[in-house]
Amino acid sequence: MFDNLDKRTFKKLADNLHEGLYIVDRNRVITYWNKAAEKITGFTAEEVVGKSCADDVLTHVDDTGTNLCVGMCPLAKTVNDGISSNIEVCVHHKKGHRIPLSVRTTPLTDNSGNIIGAVELFTDLSSRQANEQRIRELERLALLDSLTQLANRRYAEIELQNRIEEKKRFNIPFGILFMDIDHFRNFNENYGHNIGDKVLEFVAETFISNCRPFDIFGRWGGEEFIGIIRNVGFEKLGNIGNRMRLLVEKSYLIHKNKKLSVTISVGATVAKDDDTIESIVNRADMLLYKSKHSGRNQLIAG
Repeated sequence: MFDNLDKRTFKKLADNLHEGLYIVDRNRVITYWNKAAEKITGFTAEEVVGKSCADDVLTHVDDTGTNLCVGMCPLAKTVNDGISSNIEVCVHHKKGHRIPLSVRTTPLTDNSGNIIGAVELFTDLSSRQANEQRIRELERLALLDSLTQLANRRYAEIELQNRIEEKKRFNIPFGILFMDIDHFRNFNENYGHNIGDKVLEFVAETFISNCRPFDIFGRWGGEEFIGIIRNVGFEKLGNIGNRMRLLVEKSYLIHKNKKLSVTISVGATVAKDDDTIESIVNRADMLLYKSKHSGRNQLIAG
């Protein structure tokens, strides 16, 4: 496709892109993987070049949790029909969590116009930059959970009190998501606390990478997490909570050649005019209890 000079020029240009880029042949085997793709996904070129993108390297899923790598994914469709596409998906990071991407696919053709492969260009949509600034602030105030890099309980309580005062003064609504990893004690017993810690980390990373910049997610204690979601009613709060639940469900770690995954149960509630920290947390905790006793891996709002 390129002579030697063109190849060097192309690689230099591609490796200086801020967007991830990879190229596949007609059979969807990855032939090129740039530096930004390594940074965004955690996978090196050596780990993915030569593999088929259908081998669940990134395991693209949409907002409903559907695995797009099974069947006619956007890249496969572009290879098949020669039509470019643009879609938002969540992909599997090497560390286990899910990250949101804007994905664009373009066909590659030879001099005769025959399709010989395709290019996928992807942009990280996560609120990583805003979160990095938040981490620096939290570290300065000693309000960061050291394992998960989320706000700790003390900071979550301060944020809750601020949101309660904001609602009283300006009538700005907010809600909370109270979340717990299902059967986590059994998971620790089966795989050990080191792997359990990695699970806590990738669940937290899923929240960090997919939350809005002005929402706060924290570790309440153990395997319990809290999300403080601003400017929402019940429907929007439920949508955000269910999206997080689905992304956690579709995330996994590779341990001894085995995929390890967990689910979360969620209690969701919107703040009332007379709420205190204790009352809103207790209400969310009761809804979480109902979620667990109704089969787990679901959200119950109230």
